[in-house]
Amino acid sequence: MSSATMKPAPKKGVMDIAAYVPGRETAPGVERVFKLSANESPLGPSPKAVEALEGIGNHLEIYPDGAANHLRDAIAEVHGLNPANILCGNGSDDLLALLCQAYLAPGDEGIISEHGFLVYKIQIIGAGATPVTVPETDCTADVDAILAAVTKRTKIVFIANPNNPTGTYLPVEAVRRLHAGLPSDVLLVLDAAYAEYVRRNDYESGIELVSANENVVMTRTFSKIYGLAALRIGWLYGPAAVVDALNRIRGPFNVNGAAIVAGAAAIRDRDHVERAIDHNHVWLPRLTEGLEALGLTVTPPVGNFLLMHFDSVSKSAAEADEFLTGRGFVLRRVKAYGFDNALRMSVGSREANEGVLAALKEFLGRA
Repeated sequence: MSSATMKPAPKKGVMDIAAYVPGRETAPGVERVFKLSANESPLGPSPKAVEALEGIGNHLEIYPDGAANHLRDAIAEVHGLNPANILCGNGSDDLLALLCQAYLAPGDEGIISEHGFLVYKIQIIGAGATPVTVPETDCTADVDAILAAVTKRTKIVFIANPNNPTGTYLPVEAVRRLHAGLPSDVLLVLDAAYAEYVRRNDYESGIELVSANENVVMTRTFSKIYGLAALRIGWLYGPAAVVDALNRIRGPFNVNGAAIVAGAAAIRDRDHVERAIDHNHVWLPRLTEGLEALGLTVTPPVGNFLLMHFDSVSKSAAEADEFLTGRGFVLRRVKAYGFDNALRMSVGSREANEGVLAALKEFLGRA
């Protein structure tokens, strides 16, 4: 082959990656759309976060603080942490990618659960390593199966707790047992994107485990309960050595100025957070009961979304999705996560929630 016909080629494995596809936003031909496909907050952002954004447009020529100190200080204040152990990023996806870049190389393995967040697999392959997918039990990460999959090549284990899209969680004792069974040189990543919504006495987000160990990190996001998905803000709490490594390879300004000021205001507005929690606490069981009354099976949820299965009814998830979209209710197909006949629904506003239940009642002939 002549040099004239050659072209740059990505490194091995990149073209094998199935690109991440976000939840749909539109319903063609429908005047009013309720987007329930991305687990966004139906309450929107804190008014204090919106207020904090005022005036930022007058200083767009100035780089943001590369260390995001204002935001890190606010996170540390609310959670009682040392800001030196906090790293912020362009969404938690940014931090997940940095962890893979820093701790995985060709020949290494990263463990993920069967129905875990798709970004884990993407970033493991992107780092040149091999993803090892471990079966779940009852749509929940299986600690024993994960530990059985650990080899000398294992360098990182990803656990979303609660998990997306199943909505299930691992109790703190199960997480601690998982950590205790891992070699000390394997990094356990606890993705707690939905931690604020969980109201279970046996749940911990991971802060305590990180504080006591050198091989655990916890990631969080402002895209869910804080209603700041458009600004892309994530943060990580980890050992000093991990934070130091990630700081060496992250982009020098990986959190924009608007995100810094809005995020700091949002996390300090506890009243707004509590309103979001209360709304979810009311509607999660109502939606679960309503869907089950229609004959659907719902995986027991603890986040701000539900996974509904259509195996027990005569119509399919694909048909339901088409019917709902035609009425302006946009849910999430989860075939890429291994659920061919299920839909994931975010907890929305009262109007959206009641509308979905009414539409499904009509669709299933229960009217």
